[in-house]
Amino acid sequence: MIKFRYYSIILAFICIIVFFLQLIIPGFTDLFILNLSALYGFQIWRFLTAIFLHGSLLHLMYNMFALLLFGFILEKKIGSRNFLIVFLSSGILANLIAVNYYPSSLGASGAVYGILGCLTILNPFIGVWVFGIIVPMFIAAIIWIIGGIFGLFFPSNVGDIAHLSGIFIGFLFGFLFFTYRNKRERKDKILLPNDYIKNWEERYLR
Repeated sequence: MIKFRYYSIILAFICIIVFFLQLIIPGFTDLFILNLSALYGFQIWRFLTAIFLHGSLLHLMYNMFALLLFGFILEKKIGSRNFLIVFLSSGILANLIAVNYYPSSLGASGAVYGILGCLTILNPFIGVWVFGIIVPMFIAAIIWIIGGIFGLFFPSNVGDIAHLSGIFIGFLFGFLFFTYRNKRERKDKILLPNDYIKNWEERYLR
């Protein structure tokens, strides 16, 4: 039985609380943002804490909307423990990559894109709003990837490398869960010997 503990809601709540702390405590963001101190100052906690920081209310709202919507769906599909692994692993690994390209970064985008990538593999045909129309999840993922690649050639304050890293890490998790699920389903099937089936047919179908 898949255990569901509303981790997507809890994580969103933590991000909101942290954002308010950023607003009211001077220097709070600087203590936990991802920057080169994570590498050269051995402040490794920044790879984790930066996930829960956000640069603006709009930044927070975008990430929390995706976390609550897609995170809720994925958590119900793979269970709360596995969902938490996807979220944290995607966020941390995306930050490990991003720190080599940006002087500083923050936000749950890498973790959220990990959720999107994982859900794309496990439920590729779920409907998603993109540019005002509903498209299958796998089409939305392609659009997000193209947008991220496009952003690499036109740098902005958006962490496209973290986004791309997160979604591909999510793809890997999705393939792992998909493979495990298929193996488990095959294992749960009751296989009857061919001789037994043949004898049953001869006895009861003639």
